[in-house]
Amino acid sequence: MNAQAHWKVITLCRKSDPDRSPRFFRALERLNAAGQMGDLDDGPEQAPLTSNIVENAILELVAGEKFDLIITHGPGGEYARHLRHEETSKAVSALWQTGRLNANQIWKFAYEDGGGKHLPVAIQDADLKIELPEKIWQKKHDIITNVYGFTADSFEAKTTPRTESFWCLQAANPPPACAGAD
Repeated sequence: MNAQAHWKVITLCRKSDPDRSPRFFRALERLNAAGQMGDLDDGPEQAPLTSNIVENAILELVAGEKFDLIITHGPGGEYARHLRHEETSKAVSALWQTGRLNANQIWKFAYEDGGGKHLPVAIQDADLKIELPEKIWQKKHDIITNVYGFTADSFEAKTTPRTESFWCLQAANPPPACAGAD
């Protein structure tokens, strides 16, 4: 929705995945964004990683950069437990709170799925909820189905939300506050 911004997308996993890595870079092209990949394990049977490993993986990819806004995973990982998403959320918070990750704002996705009982939906009392315009949602859905190759009836396509919601965290002296948050 903010195409004029200089977006940088970071993923901590799948750099060596011969299928997902090229798809990630094709998605970046569609978004006119820059990006980098790390290579943490993202397999179905993920072993927990220490906070130090996850934090170092983040720091390697951002190398002292300053950000106006970081959008990251929520503490619950968005859906039916995804260990790496939960670890990422915690690591981003820890790095930001200790000043090792420099950002004016952090937005964390705010979704719930009833403990896996239903598809993820926006948390009603989240700080910020954004209803995506149809054109933007279609582009997002197109990236999931045509760039990443998930079928229209896949979990990934079904969990492409029309309403995005976030918990908003602000630095002590940020520029404009989390738009829409009161």
